Amino acid sequence: MRIDVVTLFPEFVAQCAAFGVVGRAVERGLLAVHGWNPRDYAEGNYRRVDDRPFGGGPGMVMMIEPLRAALRAARAADPAPARAIYLSPQGAPLTQARVRELAGRERLILLCGRYEGIDERLIAAEVDEEISIGDYVLSGGELPAAVLIDAVARLQEGALNDAESASQDSFEDGLLDCPHYTRPVVHELGRVPEVLLSGNHAAIARWRRAQALRRTWQRRPDLLAKAALTPADRALLDAWREEDGPADGGGPDRPA
Repeated sequence: MRIDVVTLFPEFVAQCAAFGVVGRAVERGLLAVHGWNPRDYAEGNYRRVDDRPFGGGPGMVMMIEPLRAALRAARAADPAPARAIYLSPQGAPLTQARVRELAGRERLILLCGRYEGIDERLIAAEVDEEISIGDYVLSGGELPAAVLIDAVARLQEGALNDAESASQDSFEDGLLDCPHYTRPVVHELGRVPEVLLSGNHAAIARWRRAQALRRTWQRRPDLLAKAALTPADRALLDAWREEDGPADGGGPDRPA
């Protein structure tokens, strides 16, 4: 997979791509990350990439031509078709389902804004979709781009040392992840649940499923409406409602 990032800070992107799972994916030839600085395509002695917004107001807006030229150079660098994504608070929320879809693509081009944002005409003409990593504002799109790169990199076959790690992550089956424990068995902060020491894989799987359900119900009840729940799952949720009362954060009385 190839990811091109249009950013005023390509060095930051290169650093993020050098560590951990992403770095391993790059080393193994599963992922290539390339940065493109729009300032390299700006005209004039000052290589200006921004200007004041029409209509007044604070801040600056990134200009069309430097970004457009950088995008064109990125597209031309590889013949494979690329999906252009603008990292923006106005975008659709990034979900694990969307990450899986993007991870299956051959190429992505990530566009990182700065200042007050990017001229809307460029977005309309050159961007295929906008993606947000949360309902908050950052100084630029580089951190969201790094998040997206990390998320898709770990889904590349061979990026993780244990192939089952990704399939057991939070959100992969619509639920939050279950609790995890490691050595020592006994610590001043508590003891590892006995079922995890039993060697009974069926019992461990049931415990993990139950814990994932309960954690999701307690922390993100909104996810249950979309999760594929079995009759046994629903029975567990009904029992916890009777025992504990409403979950924090509200949510539907019963998952759909």
